[in-house]
Amino acid sequence: MKYKIRIILGLCVILFSVSACKKYLDIIPDNVATIDNAFNLRVEAEKYLFGLYSFLPKDGNPVFNLGFTAGDEIWIPVEQRELIAYAWQIARGAQNANNPYMNVWDGMRGANPGDVPGRYKLFTGIRNCNTFIENVSDLGRVRDLQADERSRWLGEAMFLKAYYHYYLLRMYGPIPIMDKNVAISADAEEVRVKRMPVDECVSYISSLLDSAASRLPPRIVNTQDELGRISQPIALALKAKLLLMAASPLFNGNTDYANFRNVDGTLFFNQTYESQKWEKAAQAAKAAIESAEASGASLYTFTDGNLNLSDTTITQLSIRNSFNERWVSEHIWANPNSTASGIQQDAMAMITTPSSTIAPTTTVAREHLAAPIKIAELFYTRNGVPITEDKTLDFTNKYTVRTAVKAERFNIKEGYQTARLNFDREPRFYADLGFDGGVWYKYDSPNNTDEGTYVLEGKATQLAGANNYGWFNETGYFLKKLVNYEQVFTSGGATYKTYPWPEIRLPDIYLAYAEALNEFSGPSDEVFKYLDLIRNRAGIPGVKESWTNFSTSPTKFNSKEGLRDIIQQERAIELAFEGNRYWDQLRWKKAVQSMNQTITGWSIRQSATADYYRIRSIYPQTFVAPRDYFAPIRNYNMTVNPNLVQNPGW
Repeated sequence: MKYKIRIILGLCVILFSVSACKKYLDIIPDNVATIDNAFNLRVEAEKYLFGLYSFLPKDGNPVFNLGFTAGDEIWIPVEQRELIAYAWQIARGAQNANNPYMNVWDGMRGANPGDVPGRYKLFTGIRNCNTFIENVSDLGRVRDLQADERSRWLGEAMFLKAYYHYYLLRMYGPIPIMDKNVAISADAEEVRVKRMPVDECVSYISSLLDSAASRLPPRIVNTQDELGRISQPIALALKAKLLLMAASPLFNGNTDYANFRNVDGTLFFNQTYESQKWEKAAQAAKAAIESAEASGASLYTFTDGNLNLSDTTITQLSIRNSFNERWVSEHIWANPNSTASGIQQDAMAMITTPSSTIAPTTTVAREHLAAPIKIAELFYTRNGVPITEDKTLDFTNKYTVRTAVKAERFNIKEGYQTARLNFDREPRFYADLGFDGGVWYKYDSPNNTDEGTYVLEGKATQLAGANNYGWFNETGYFLKKLVNYEQVFTSGGATYKTYPWPEIRLPDIYLAYAEALNEFSGPSDEVFKYLDLIRNRAGIPGVKESWTNFSTSPTKFNSKEGLRDIIQQERAIELAFEGNRYWDQLRWKKAVQSMNQTITGWSIRQSATADYYRIRSIYPQTFVAPRDYFAPIRNYNMTVNPNLVQNPGW
């Protein structure tokens, strides 16, 4: 599949090591340093630039997306059949400091996919960004490089350097700022870097993103060859996410870390809450929105294309395709270095019998990415309010069984019995989740419409039931959102329409703006505007209309605290299964509540309806605060560098 970008070329020709540069290409004579050749000509420098992209985390792979399985949003079978997710061990409480899981500090234990040296070794990535910036900034190097292209390339390298710092900061808290590479001749003390206070890290990364944005193009013009390269809206969107994180409770005046200091006594976390950080985050988000929309970004809506679909299905496809369609208008940053291929097999349910030449036990649909029941409960009712607040719909009996009627046939098979929890829900529930009795429309619908189309049947003896070792859905809720609707079962197995993983979508920044603005100045028309843009596309009423007419707390949106709850739930729903919830729960300091609950699901190994719809305890999660809010640095690093200090609790 051609993804219109030459970054992948860098993966083939540039391999980095931690300690030193390797020979660049076979054509370079022996004993000639790589750097001396890499920056002589434009073509060689371009290869080096593309190699900088190779350190980007492969978030489109559930094995390597830390936020995907480290929290409470997604669960997998304990067999981990062909899905050895190290991050999931974090969710199961197995993180440790001797040999940490998802160790991106060193590029170890789940953070080094495949056999590509250097992947996820983010400090190595930063080192190579520094090398590139130093050499390309020298007008005496790469003499055949035009001035405007030189500036753009430097902007790309600055962004990547900033992103790698941001990723480390989000995961570890205070980190060393690696602005310049340490010279080979440096003494031991210079090599022994120190972690810097969080506010200094944020300021440094923010300034670097500003420098990058000023050099980057507002849009990718050469879409044939350059889609996926960094543009100005991407840099500004990352700055918005950075400053939102910095303003959040985990980083802003967090007294849990009152005694967390550097070896020289410097306090890592400012102990004074600063509301102005929310103001800066709001300003950054608004700037990112304006930049993105000026470049053509907008919320995606599906057009029928003569498919003869109901309005219900069209709304669901607007929601589904906004994430899993290639290069749609709301993808501010889609990363072709990480395409969503295997993850679709991991999420797909067996909703039809494959050709007789294939056994259902093949990998056409592995089914083993599941959402716990509490995540299914998180989605709103059809009225756009939580199931615990809707005064017109009774969900007190949510685990009992109900039979679907004809009017519900585009969401649930007519006449099918399924849990009351699955009825009367908002369109995102049906767009994002597959469940027993739920309709799963695909482009190859046997009737060329959504009437009588595919249905997921998930009890033990049924097609999508838990009847295959390691390839089954642990909770009964499948991640339909991740699977493009053009998926097809074929005589050779199954085909999936792959897509570059959306790192940042426009709704992410809309929600960041709404959150920051509410935290700084409280509810306002501007906050509701951006919330309602998302809700309108999702097919539910605006915030004021929903809460006024349907909630048992009709004035909830009038207070900062009430609107905060609404925004946080809206974010959890809109960005579900994208790898955001884990990081949001951390920055809000809510993980100590959400990740200290038992993961539950339906009794998936039962074949009778009454038996299947019984709540089953799967795993009692534990989260130790404040320890688990930041990952441990491998203890060995403190041995070789006495200037490093370990995160509290580890």
